[in-house]
Amino acid sequence: MRLAGKVAIVTGGAGGIGRGIVRAFTKEGARILFVDIDDDAGRALENELGGAGRFLNADISEEESAAAIVAAAIEVFGRVDVLVNNAHASRQAPLLETTKDMLDLSFGTGFYPTFWLMKACHPQLKANQGSVINFASGAGIEGQPTQGSYGAAKEAIRAISRVAANEWAPDDINVNVISPLAMTEGVRAYIDANPGIEDALLAKTPLHRFGDPESDIGRVAVFLASADADYMTGQTLMVDGGSIKLR
Repeated sequence: MRLAGKVAIVTGGAGGIGRGIVRAFTKEGARILFVDIDDDAGRALENELGGAGRFLNADISEEESAAAIVAAAIEVFGRVDVLVNNAHASRQAPLLETTKDMLDLSFGTGFYPTFWLMKACHPQLKANQGSVINFASGAGIEGQPTQGSYGAAKEAIRAISRVAANEWAPDDINVNVISPLAMTEGVRAYIDANPGIEDALLAKTPLHRFGDPESDIGRVAVFLASADADYMTGQTLMVDGGSIKLR
């Protein structure tokens, strides 16, 4: 059990990649406080996990939620070892049609909650030689059309992850980033709404498939949260079937 004894916070944990990570972590012995605003999905997953997982319905776009989330994890499980900032919402539009409201949505649900939770978790992570796992996207790395607000927030997350990796290394906290390609409910809806996009995405993916949220993305997150990744920090791991190769 690679994560036995560890306690993790996972945002956006009731569905998609977040749910995959929650399941992968608990199978490796971790206990999870997972945060979402989908009450039905959250309660269902909590029931599935038994005592290993606790659901918290919280709006991460509110700054004060960060401290409350950390306090809840400590109250239920006694500590925090791993922070997984997965949640993010956005709207697509060409750059000339992108509005401040779209930018505010993306930064308000992605970048700022990541920043706030990293700060709120820092004392626990320092005490426990913990880990932070943040999320990037090919939308920002490649500058994909119509992804201005989302890509900008994701690249901002990568930037503060590298800063934290440098600043927090003396505290024995490692900070890394996953850039995934996985078949989630959101990706499925995007594909269904854009005929031909699935073939286009797979054509540029050498492994020619979408990742699975648990067995592909979740297992890499397990690695980053485990002692196996203790000598890795400040890195972006492309868990995307080879579609983007960082240099």
